Amino acid sequence: MADSDPLDSLFREAVSAIDAGDVASLEQMLACHPRLLRDRLDSPGAWLRDKVGGALQGFFARPYLLWFVAEDPVRNQKLPANISLVARAIIRAAEREGVESLQEQLDYALRLVAWSCVARDCGVHIDLIDALVDAGASFGDTPEDALVNGNFAAAAHLVERGAKLTLATALCLGYQDDAMRLAQTASARHRQFSFVLAALRGNAEALALLLGLGVDVNAPSPDLMPHATPVHHAVSSGSLAAVKVLVEAGAVLDIRDTVYGGTPLGWAEYGERAEIAAYLREKGALA
Repeated sequence: MADSDPLDSLFREAVSAIDAGDVASLEQMLACHPRLLRDRLDSPGAWLRDKVGGALQGFFARPYLLWFVAEDPVRNQKLPANISLVARAIIRAAEREGVESLQEQLDYALRLVAWSCVARDCGVHIDLIDALVDAGASFGDTPEDALVNGNFAAAAHLVERGAKLTLATALCLGYQDDAMRLAQTASARHRQFSFVLAALRGNAEALALLLGLGVDVNAPSPDLMPHATPVHHAVSSGSLAAVKVLVEAGAVLDIRDTVYGGTPLGWAEYGERAEIAAYLREKGALA
């Protein structure tokens, strides 16, 4: 294959090597075609469009090759056991080539990995995090990114590796002493974000703690799924205990989310949360 071939074809072959965990073939490709380390895929072919759809207009727009190690967006529902070695091979090659965008690539790759449920389910989450952090990836808010998708072990490991412990992370990981300390200085906006994240994760204890600090039981977070209220997100978590905490604190049950137009009871019925739906009907909620 020559360098004059379309970038999309090069990407497709390199991504196939990533998916197969074929480090030797990938290293050979990167040596022959260093543009794979620098260039973003602006015009992906059907091989990628048909699998990830709208992600290419959203969080996975114009991807770098390194970002494919996360399997987020999901393409194959799996990652090879040696994916951290694959990531390290790409990073080494980029370092040798002096790729100016490497820091940007690393930082966003870490965020994608933090989100990735496939990396979690394949048991490669921690190794991938270490590969990126060892290479200098910046933490940003990656523990919170991990927690949005229920990746608790990844969030805890990111904190262990040096990521900042925030109120939201401390609450979701059950670090109660840290949570109480951080709550004293957290902004109102971050408290609301923490509240919504706790609802999303069905953490009744964290919700009760934040309510005691004056958090608005009905306010959405502008930073996390703002189309719905905390009680909507508690319903989606499947935690009846979390829903009860919010309802008993005065959650309004007739508010409709701004995307689907559903009430909390409507969400419970759609998600087949029978026990939660029965409780909400007892409280007079309407679908």
